[in-house]
Amino acid sequence: MTTQLPRGAIPSLRSDIAAAEPYRPEGSTEIFVPTGEFPSPNQVLADAQRYRGGGSIPESFIAWPTKIDFWGSETGSNSIWPEEAFAKACVEPKVFIPTEVVLSASRECGSSNFAAFMQTHGFQVDHKTFLDGPFSLINWMDAAALNGAIANIGPVKIGVASGGLSSGPRGRVTPGASGWTIYGLPQGQPGGHCASLCGYGPLAALVDLFQQHGVDVNLPSGAPTGLAYAMFTSGSIGIIDRQSLVNITGEAWVRSPTTIVKTVSK
Repeated sequence: MTTQLPRGAIPSLRSDIAAAEPYRPEGSTEIFVPTGEFPSPNQVLADAQRYRGGGSIPESFIAWPTKIDFWGSETGSNSIWPEEAFAKACVEPKVFIPTEVVLSASRECGSSNFAAFMQTHGFQVDHKTFLDGPFSLINWMDAAALNGAIANIGPVKIGVASGGLSSGPRGRVTPGASGWTIYGLPQGQPGGHCASLCGYGPLAALVDLFQQHGVDVNLPSGAPTGLAYAMFTSGSIGIIDRQSLVNITGEAWVRSPTTIVKTVSK
């Protein structure tokens, strides 16, 4: 006799939660806490606003920043704030946030609601405040939705399992040096590290986009030639294959818009 497990006995996959329609109780808040470095609770994923795609989706695309920095993440920790600074450097008005401003914002936010801080306080530079727009959850299993968000909105904040990024047998991240490629990463526990997706395309097209920005790509033998993504982490941008991205990602968020600029009274 086969025993049927009751609903709830097997936890829902986070990708299934991201793909489902959210429950939006009346009067619920729009500000969540998606940091990427710490996995958002499943209830936050279930309640979050979903990204609704729009606009054309080119076959390949990359948003290249005005400048790349570690933004205080040289030791491998503190991946939340560099991702925010990176996104601000990629999308108009393409502002470079100095490291001291990033670290100051990190200290001021502390353990409070990260998303609320970035939507109300943000980075303050030269009498201007650079804020995030509202966060929307993306089903990263849906390539069209993910690609559309990157091309039409801006870099996508992702929470990933980082165990294989620096020691994978098929390429690895090289901190501070763009052009690395990594593929063949196995499934891992979601969360633990925040990264950013700023481009996508078939591998050859993505390599060409890197070269257009003066970066030669180091391709390990056997790298899949299909859809791949440009990913920022550890002060560098490299390429990760689609399946590896799916395997290590536990959540994906887009800010819409990526940057809101407000003038601060002197």
